[in-house]
Amino acid sequence: MRALLFDGSENKLVDGVEVRTPGVGEVAVRIEASGLCQSDLSVINGKIPFSVPVILGHEGAGVVEAVGLGVTNPVVGDHVVLSTLAACGMCASCTSGHPTMCRESFGKTATPFRIGDTQVHNFAALSTFAERIVVAAGQAVPIPKDIPMEAACLIGCGVLTGAGAVINRARVQIGDSVVVIGAGGIGLNVIQAARISGATKIIAIDTNPDKEATARTFGATEFVNPSSVDAVAAVRSLTDGGVHHAFDCVGGEAITSMAMEMIDWGGQLIMLGVAGPDAKLSVPASTFYMDRSVLGCRYGSSRPGTDVPRYVDLYQSGELYLDQLITKVYDFEDYESLFADAREGRLDRGVLRMRTESAV
Repeated sequence: MRALLFDGSENKLVDGVEVRTPGVGEVAVRIEASGLCQSDLSVINGKIPFSVPVILGHEGAGVVEAVGLGVTNPVVGDHVVLSTLAACGMCASCTSGHPTMCRESFGKTATPFRIGDTQVHNFAALSTFAERIVVAAGQAVPIPKDIPMEAACLIGCGVLTGAGAVINRARVQIGDSVVVIGAGGIGLNVIQAARISGATKIIAIDTNPDKEATARTFGATEFVNPSSVDAVAAVRSLTDGGVHHAFDCVGGEAITSMAMEMIDWGGQLIMLGVAGPDAKLSVPASTFYMDRSVLGCRYGSSRPGTDVPRYVDLYQSGELYLDQLITKVYDFEDYESLFADAREGRLDRGVLRMRTESAV
């Protein structure tokens, strides 16, 4: 089969990749569509250190082709959205409904792929830039077969992370005010989840003026370009002092510090953007005296088995926008164009339409 292989310096499409058969509690999935996330680019540019060679990609959807011993769900032929959470299902975090806190699976890498005698790592327990992968059964959540794969794949990261941060972590309520820094794929999902949750003031912040129209389509009531105005002053003016919830979808010391200045008394900052490994948050201690708080958020504090069906229902009812997230769909062979467009900020979300061996 084919896959995009990153060797530490170059990302290239290679053939002859093998993936092991599913073991106990695992399934094999044929990838039909995969989105490109900033985290994939962060491995390539060195912002996120990772073992190589590796097959990247962690936002995918596909069809179950085989199941290992003990697997009763999903079944062969199911269409599935893939989750990065290879949670054990047995620890205290998993059994209490917090699989993102599973220490048994967090940070562990595996080498399920092989090219000749060379073992190849997977990324985020997935590697959806391959035509076939093997994952824990719990990572493959069945969806209706009439959901387009190009739309469904976006649930696996962008929606679970962005919408989950609003619904599961921040718990945005009707009438709340929200600011979202970064109107990319994650930010747009934060915006639309805030709209769905009933927030009445949703301020999008981005240096790209072309993002305004899309942000407003997804639910932003205001748009602020920090390149032309004082963003902190603008947010405080629009909200009479600050917002209830600020979502940092970019990361970095300056951005996070700016976001902290935008929240009102009793407000909270939710950190989603990936900062560099040495980045630090420095704010005056007095910032916290009026019940302000900073919340980390891994993968939207999601429970994929519960959340994916919820988001599918919202998509089918027209409340959750997935098709509108897709700026462009690329053939697998045209991956270089996808990566170039993403680096240049031309995409809300770009999606690879995978071609399996049987279709080549």
